Amino acid sequence: MKAEVYFTWGEVNEALVDKRTVVVMDVIRATTVIVEALANGARGIFPTESTDEAARLASSLGREETLLCGERRGLKPEGFDLGNSPAEFTPEVVEGKQLIMSTTNGTRALLAAEDASRVLVGAFLNLSAVAEAVGGEENLVLLCAGKDQHFALEDALCAGALLMMLTREREDLTLNDAARVALDLARRYPITADTLRSTSAGEALTELGLERDLELCASVDRHAVVPEMKERRVYLPNPRKRSQGSGRRTP
Repeated sequence: MKAEVYFTWGEVNEALVDKRTVVVMDVIRATTVIVEALANGARGIFPTESTDEAARLASSLGREETLLCGERRGLKPEGFDLGNSPAEFTPEVVEGKQLIMSTTNGTRALLAAEDASRVLVGAFLNLSAVAEAVGGEENLVLLCAGKDQHFALEDALCAGALLMMLTREREDLTLNDAARVALDLARRYPITADTLRSTSAGEALTELGLERDLELCASVDRHAVVPEMKERRVYLPNPRKRSQGSGRRTP
């Protein structure tokens, strides 16, 4: 297996993802929200680049069964139904709904990967499930959303934790330089809320009074689901009714 890591969504283009499986990661908080929402019964999530695009799409799809969600500068945009805190996406709120999502980095990363042969959504919440889903791939790209097109430790740590799992299964694993760095980070940093709190994104959330999000973002294997994106819609190919993961595993 050839595994490549890219630390920001701005680094990739169609040629880099063509005929590859891409796992998109935005741990704080977009991909964590996507996993949580779909595991709790949301029908699908449409990532958009801008809040205006999100509002237009919501209007065309109909507002009765559609929720607008996302953030700008960490906070819920005006007129949106939900922000970007994973704890908001409970079964009571999202079950049976379709979500339209716009965030600063995560949704842009998903759209940057849309030309790949397969696009999966990863976070600490579904780490083992993603590792199992990509274990047989020959060309894998791990796309970190990053923060404002800069390196984000939490996303690199997630990529490295996934690679650590894959190294146990694949003796033929070859890595690009960024993947080697991510793997080294995973060996050095524990996956805890304290680790996330120490990152730039974690510090920013703390300043906004949203520090509680970090506990859920750091929950390893909370869900055994692997969201997939096709035609700009993220969904569960094999949905499970509010299925929880089998418990925390060490990457």
